Amino acid sequence: MQLTGKQKRYLRSQANTMTPIFSIGKAGASEEWLAEVEKALAKRELAKVNVQQGAEWTAKELAAFIEEHSTITVPQVIGKTVLLYKEANDAKYVKYSIEVNRLA
Repeated sequence: MQLTGKQKRYLRSQANTMTPIFSIGKAGASEEWLAEVEKALAKRELAKVNVQQGAEWTAKELAAFIEEHSTITVPQVIGKTVLLYKEANDAKYVKYSIEVNRLA
């Protein structure tokens, strides 16, 4: 999903006070890890991932891996933090998608 500038700004503002719920260390990212992230995003829509200092991956490499191997959108990479967004399929978990679609 390609996001506009307004949509990205909205998602960044919503994620400003969030703490990362996933982190990447020396083991790096895998398909199994990515499946767990997708499960979490199905209920949250928005999440942060922290790249630890000893990780072999950079935040930009992680963002590229995530976008290449899933339907998750990366609205922002800042420092060692990657912001992830995926629209929820279940109506009871929709929180940010309504506003994101309105801004399109």
